[in-house]
Amino acid sequence: MKRQIIAASVAYSRSRCNLLKRSSAILATMVLCFAAFGASARVGGLFEPLDVFELEVAANPQISPDGARVVYERRAFDIMTDSTRTSLWIIDSDGSNHRPLVADGGSYSSPVFSPDGGRLAYFGTVNETTQIVVRWLDTGESAVLTNLQYAPADLTWSPDGSALAFTMELPADTEPLAAAPKKPEGAEWAPAVKVIESVTYRFDGRGFLEPAHSQVFVVPALGGSPAQLTEGPYHHRGPLSWTPDSSAIVFGANREEDWEYDRLASDLWRVTLADGTLEALTDSGEAQAPVVSPDGSRVAFLSARNVPEPYRNRFLKVLDLEDGTVSTVTADLDRSIETAYWARNGRGLYIVYADQALKLLAYQPLQGERQDLTDAIGGVSLGRPYVSGSASVAGNGTAAFTVSRPDRPAELAVVDRRGSVDVLTDLNGDLLGRRQLGKLEEVVYPSSLDGTQIQGWYLLPPDYEPGKRYPTILEIHGGPHSAYGPSFSAEMQLMAAAGYVVFYNNYRGSTSYGTDFALLLKYKYSSADDFADHDTGLNLLVEQGIADPEQLYITGGSAGGIATLYAIGLTDRFRAAAAAKPIANWISKTLTGDIYTTQISNQFPGPPWEEFEHYWQRSPLSLVGKVTTPTLLLTGEEDYRTPISETEQYYQALKLLRVDTAMVRIPESSHGIASRPSRLIAKVANILAWFERYGPQPEPADLPVALDSLE
Repeated sequence: MKRQIIAASVAYSRSRCNLLKRSSAILATMVLCFAAFGASARVGGLFEPLDVFELEVAANPQISPDGARVVYERRAFDIMTDSTRTSLWIIDSDGSNHRPLVADGGSYSSPVFSPDGGRLAYFGTVNETTQIVVRWLDTGESAVLTNLQYAPADLTWSPDGSALAFTMELPADTEPLAAAPKKPEGAEWAPAVKVIESVTYRFDGRGFLEPAHSQVFVVPALGGSPAQLTEGPYHHRGPLSWTPDSSAIVFGANREEDWEYDRLASDLWRVTLADGTLEALTDSGEAQAPVVSPDGSRVAFLSARNVPEPYRNRFLKVLDLEDGTVSTVTADLDRSIETAYWARNGRGLYIVYADQALKLLAYQPLQGERQDLTDAIGGVSLGRPYVSGSASVAGNGTAAFTVSRPDRPAELAVVDRRGSVDVLTDLNGDLLGRRQLGKLEEVVYPSSLDGTQIQGWYLLPPDYEPGKRYPTILEIHGGPHSAYGPSFSAEMQLMAAAGYVVFYNNYRGSTSYGTDFALLLKYKYSSADDFADHDTGLNLLVEQGIADPEQLYITGGSAGGIATLYAIGLTDRFRAAAAAKPIANWISKTLTGDIYTTQISNQFPGPPWEEFEHYWQRSPLSLVGKVTTPTLLLTGEEDYRTPISETEQYYQALKLLRVDTAMVRIPESSHGIASRPSRLIAKVANILAWFERYGPQPEPADLPVALDSLE
């Protein structure tokens, strides 16, 4: 026990009370922490694991049509139920009158202002089912409009305010394969067999799927029976967009016979409310997210080339409904458009897109030069610093958005047409204003592979001393077609508080740097190419005297987990590795994961039985015989995106090779293993404990003599 307490003390002196040691030393660690530093609420303390429960996030802001008010989702965590509570708050655009709108402990989301701004529709949980609720803002009265059996989505007001459209999945009619014989009365037989014939039969986060198809519905805004507008064995997807006269709705769908095998394809369709007439507006398979113009003459939409590529930009296009011509509005912008909103005058659109790890809101005229209004959107991704966030635009051009900062999760802000930004909230100042956080620094460098410029960041420990070298963690983002940015990260702040420099980058293949950059990893992820981008960045930190070359560690999740396992097959420079939800064997993964149809056709030159060697060479398991790095593996037991069987393969291979390894299985968890606060804490704690186990061990003489009394 004495050795464990001493080890816990050393871990604390380096990690600042993050409870990094194994369970046998946790109590001793807590005693030492409290005695040395007092209560966790002390002003000037470091960011601690339980602080995660105190964080709040502003999300999904919706600005009123006149730009005077903003409603947003305020997400907080319940420490007793280990869950997220989402309430709706309202605030004037000048920052005044900040107050709760719907905050009774229930779950509310997706607020949408009525066209006149007098009512708010949103989703609320009623008797454990999601329903549509409307609230009158002048009186505060509300009404539950629906009694739905299944969860609605894509809530949208009609322009005249008389109705609400939404989508909802309905069970498909299926016939049993074989009729079961009638069992005797009182007999107890095994559960009935399940017959599966769908192409996509399970999905991460949802489990095994009952056959169902998404349809479009409309319900009167004063309540009544929802009317189903579409039918058939297809998925009719939002967002939904009404025509200005409230007579029809435009949406995206793939209604081709083989739609299950081409889930990325989509065309625009228009359904008329009066008689249910369904009309195709496009036939390219490359149209989604429609937005009808204010005068109804055009439809703006997002379009990505329907070709088998690992990454495809989404461009903003406009369809002229009179002559059928289509123009590409953002042809000069080599970035992917996320959302678009028509300006009230119909002469342009507001667009949201990411550029070099920043998310921007811009005004894009149909003819003329684009005007960027702000590049500060983000902050919603709490655990890791993914580029995230959203915005909405009022008729006068004022926009509400979630603002990104390195030292705070998302807050609420507004920006006007001149680009003047005002931050309206300070949800986390009470906590993080008392905490010493790590400082984030940017670095841009040429990769040793071919000189490609790589953008990265490193987070310094709160008590960083220039000239002193620190243990350094390389943290690799997932995707790989995604991006990190200079945003708050609870996971990385916990690592920095533990005394580590945390280095992360947007390696080749990342988004927000253009199509060519994203496709640099085509048919070779993971590989020595992306590792060169990481390795060069680490070498730079070593050269600058920041990183200790003898104390380098590596971790990442999903695609970052794959890259972690591939890296330790290429080098032994890391003292320890921690791969979260990785893939070990692409041959088995593509035929057991939930997105096999799109992954095989877009990320590989052919199916595994035709390109067996290609799949194997891209698999970390092909290099496992060279691995000597102690490796931790963490995966959810209900992960269908990177199934836990991938983790088990690699774990058992390392055991056979006598390489130190441990497997952390997260019960009742899908791919998002940090989606609950306690799981985020456990993820970081186990990674840091693993790194501490294989870090340099101090000599006993370096420890306080007073610890002898704790034996």
